Amino acid sequence: METIRALFGDRIRIAVGDITRFEGDAIVNAANSSLLGGGGVDGAIHRAGGPAILDECRALRATALPAGSPSGQAVATGAGRLAAQAVIHTVGPVWRGGSRGEAELLASCYRESLNLAAERGWDSVAFPAISTGIYGYPREAAAKIARTTVEEFLGRNKRPATVFLVFFSREDADLFLGNC
Repeated sequence: METIRALFGDRIRIAVGDITRFEGDAIVNAANSSLLGGGGVDGAIHRAGGPAILDECRALRATALPAGSPSGQAVATGAGRLAAQAVIHTVGPVWRGGSRGEAELLASCYRESLNLAAERGWDSVAFPAISTGIYGYPREAAAKIARTTVEEFLGRNKRPATVFLVFFSREDADLFLGNC
């Protein structure tokens, strides 16, 4: 994973690469509400991490989250075979035009994931671009929400020490940087 820019006193790093190869405390999974794997980042994390992640997600569904995870919340599991120590699963909003609370839910995904990382004492967390794939959230709007929410959180908290915003392509990272 290549860091292409550091922001906010080097506490936010914009990177390009495969989030499943992140070597740090936790990666964030842009999960679906079932928590049982899917496409995009969710599927990649489940495939790379192996069955241990799915087993823990099934246990969450059997106990704390029988109806699945609501949008805007975050839960953590182990990371299975991933280099990271844990996976934070958060369900982003599906874009429905912007008038159904999508911005608030997307901000909540970042905030709740960061809260969970801080509570667990994790110093490094990597995020994908939540909801910008199949959920259709406009990438430019999502970039502004991600940066604002992460900066506000880091401005009030010492942990995590570093947040990586990981993009699959340089084009997506440049789009993020150009819209923040």
